[in-house]
Amino acid sequence: MRGASRYSSLPNGRQDTLADRLHRYRGALLLLLAPLALVSLVLLLMPRSPASAGAARRSGPLPVGPNKYAVIFDAGSSGSRVHVFCFDANLDLVHIGTDIELFVQKKPGLSFYANDPRQAADSLVSLLDQAKRVVPEELRGQTPVRVGATAGLRNLGAQKSEDILQAVRDLLREKSSFKNQADWVTVLDGSQEGAYEWVTINYLLGKLGKSYADTVGVVDLGGGSVQMAYAIAEKDAEKAPKPSDGEDTYVKKLFLKGTTYYLYVHSYLHYGLLAARAEVLKAGNGDGYSNCMLEGFQGKYKYGEVSFEASASPSGASYSKCRDDAVKALKVDEACTHMKCSFGGIWNGGGGAGQKNLFVASFFFDRAAEAGFVNPKAAVAKVRPSEFEQAAQNACKLSLKDAEAAYPGVQKDNLPYICMDLVYQYTLLVEGFGVDPNHEMTLVKKVPYSDAYVEAAWPLGSAIEAVSSS
Repeated sequence: MRGASRYSSLPNGRQDTLADRLHRYRGALLLLLAPLALVSLVLLLMPRSPASAGAARRSGPLPVGPNKYAVIFDAGSSGSRVHVFCFDANLDLVHIGTDIELFVQKKPGLSFYANDPRQAADSLVSLLDQAKRVVPEELRGQTPVRVGATAGLRNLGAQKSEDILQAVRDLLREKSSFKNQADWVTVLDGSQEGAYEWVTINYLLGKLGKSYADTVGVVDLGGGSVQMAYAIAEKDAEKAPKPSDGEDTYVKKLFLKGTTYYLYVHSYLHYGLLAARAEVLKAGNGDGYSNCMLEGFQGKYKYGEVSFEASASPSGASYSKCRDDAVKALKVDEACTHMKCSFGGIWNGGGGAGQKNLFVASFFFDRAAEAGFVNPKAAVAKVRPSEFEQAAQNACKLSLKDAEAAYPGVQKDNLPYICMDLVYQYTLLVEGFGVDPNHEMTLVKKVPYSDAYVEAAWPLGSAIEAVSSS
């Protein structure tokens, strides 16, 4: 007997085909398959977490070509830092050992050695050795090394700063096996610093490639200068006032991740935290003492090569009088010849969606942590300017002796200035940049990226540019 046929006979004698059977049992099949189809659809449409999205993005063939490294020195006014980054072919950061970057810092900064350029350059040797330790020897010759000096060197004047930069160039040529060029060792202009900082934070947050309204604005308070940077609409960029001779343009056009951005960026020299102390002291020293210094402090404040009387009044600090001095130092009432100004007659960019979500960095985070209203171990924190005001009011009531007990995390040489620093930061945000006292901002020290945290500083922006153009 032959094997059973794949077909059966119908009453009319026609063979029962597979199509006939599917048609006859279509109801049962629908009952069985409908739930499976629904589950598949839900899984397809479900949003993925950043971690799962990253895993999906990295599935499939690995990027072609070796990883690329970049070594960036941040020569700031308060110290020197080295950052080493490693990127894959997709420009995603790759771990260096167990860390997402190498970050090492030391004090003092290059400007401390104003009269000894060679000693200034030699202060970077230990940082250079740390960088060489993590970059594979076979890749060093193609790894760019850049040195960006900021406000501290700008304040030394052209000749002294150039002498130090030349000594650093000589050091890199003699003792570095990294790829280096003379014009990669330079004093960053303030707009470069601000633009790199904006790129860094928005890159780490995954905002690049999105609309300008989806990006975040950045205020970076360094030692010698403060930068504000945020993306604005093209129509607003077209209205930007022309800068005076020798000044940076207000708007930079950037093309990042397939998107064109018009970036408002301005650097306020003399208004970083350490430089601003000098400005506030100059503004309020009419009686031979400062309204901002804690009771019991007698001494002078030196910034650059100039000393300022910084002794406290017999009655100690006064929050309201210190605020008046800070407002005066910021030149808030200076004539504004543009559509709208921040302070000192500077155009503020016009505001808008790109400024609404504000990230503030560097000394803002440090003082908030030291004053106790931000966890010093946190990477980011949500705060309002009014919290700086309350902290300032508390600090200004104290004597120097009481402040030692109240602020154990503040370095001894910064302690007399805790009232002044907090008053200035509040005044800068509210009177200077026009931020509402109750507007929520993000204080940022490091930005979460993948399974790690990355320093919220301009060097990553410089590294992205260096690797992209190498």
